[in-house]
Amino acid sequence: MKLEGRVALVTGAGRRVGQAIALALGERGMRVAAHYHESAAGAEETGTRIRDSGGFAQTFRADLRRVQACESLIEEVGTAFGGLDVLINSAAVMLRTPIGSVTQAQWDDMFAINLRAPFFCAQAAAGMLGRNGGSVVNIADLAGLESWPAYVPHGISKAGVIQMTRSLARALAPTVRVNAVAPGAVLLPEDFSDEERARLERTTPLARIGTPQDVALAVVYLLDADYVTGETLVVDGGRLVR
Repeated sequence: MKLEGRVALVTGAGRRVGQAIALALGERGMRVAAHYHESAAGAEETGTRIRDSGGFAQTFRADLRRVQACESLIEEVGTAFGGLDVLINSAAVMLRTPIGSVTQAQWDDMFAINLRAPFFCAQAAAGMLGRNGGSVVNIADLAGLESWPAYVPHGISKAGVIQMTRSLARALAPTVRVNAVAPGAVLLPEDFSDEERARLERTTPLARIGTPQDVALAVVYLLDADYVTGETLVVDGGRLVR
């Protein structure tokens, strides 16, 4: 896919990995719709940095826990930009929820944002994406491929994202490609201690914590790779194979 001049919607573009992806796409000449819910300042920073470097960006607010908001967001972006070529489903929530402490509200929020929203965004965008050979990239997680005792609901939701990626890739072919990136230890949860960080570094084959830019580069690869669909690209410094 030739990226320059094409339209990309990045959900969760106001912080962390979503912001890095939006900036990377802006650097490659894409016109970027930066979605946010609560991170207004971060989304404005994303848009400003893209515009300051000569690109084009616009911010859009939506609470993706509501299906109607997912559908409205796609419609608003399509109207503002005259179409949509790329959807990056990055918005997510990750909570430490040891068994015995999980509440219904936590479960519902994680599944609404991590799994339901990407599906309904993709479903709403499929028509526009299919006009010019568009692409969806879902941000999954290594937790969807491993078992993390303190993050069981999160892991289940991300395993669902991986299966959703495979299913949508088949359902939307040949006009839309659908892939995923599964980051490992890239940006750690905010409640991680220095000891936990050091342990992750010691047990990662590449001996370091990753960066949001590592994920962004994987996204760019999947957008460029016109003969790849239904795949989940693991970006974890080798943790899955250790």
